[in-house]
Amino acid sequence: MPRYLLHHHHEPDNCGVAFAAFRGHDSSLRHRTTISSCPSAGHSIWWTVEADSEQSALALLPFYVAQRTTVTCVEEIEIP
Repeated sequence: MPRYLLHHHHEPDNCGVAFAAFRGHDSSLRHRTTISSCPSAGHSIWWTVEADSEQSALALLPFYVAQRTTVTCVEEIEIP
């Protein structure tokens, strides 16, 4: 199954909105650890997900978050 890197960015004033958007959104990403630059004032969040398509990957996110997210198909590689 394809793997995607989801990169969400929001304005500093919208951290609460981004996190609150997950309430009521049924997603396997809820209650799961990921990485974020919000604590260091970067206001981005990244997820690595497996999904059938870019649209399926974005569907894991609530609308507000998905609208501000880029999707990149990625694969693991070994660095020589």
